[in-house]
Amino acid sequence: MEKIPQLFVESNLEECVDGEKARVDCRIIQDNIEVKVKKGEKIPEFIDPKRAKFMKKEVYDRFHFYVDKYEHKMMCNAIIILPDRRTEIRLYKGDELMLLPVEGYVSSIIAGVGNRVRKSDAFAAITTKKGEVHYLKPPKTGVVVYIDEFTNRPHYVYYILPEE
Repeated sequence: MEKIPQLFVESNLEECVDGEKARVDCRIIQDNIEVKVKKGEKIPEFIDPKRAKFMKKEVYDRFHFYVDKYEHKMMCNAIIILPDRRTEIRLYKGDELMLLPVEGYVSSIIAGVGNRVRKSDAFAAITTKKGEVHYLKPPKTGVVVYIDEFTNRPHYVYYILPEE
């Protein structure tokens, strides 16, 4: 069974905390301290809710709601935790993503979430009705943060965070 990444998005105190307990699974960031709190757990005493930033757990498949459709920029801070549960990708409000559509008679995913793709690497392949295979390569080197899959046909959109 393949695990899916976890997504944490910027939130506020009211959505994450009810009194002294967490309403939802969240991450609380204050200065250089980061605390993971599960739903129902008490917030540590050393956390000052007025100074802390709150990141609530969100359904990973809803990632595309946090990306501006026209400018392809992050609308809020986010943390993606890959299935190995050790690797994180941090995205900040204003980060510009490359949205690369994959559409053909048959579309095949080559690079998965968390994979680094170089400018010369194929991240996906499409097969035409005539049987020709075309490999798609990104315009810049980057890391795949999300793959949006449309259900009505073999069509994907890769969300890639470019390296500077």
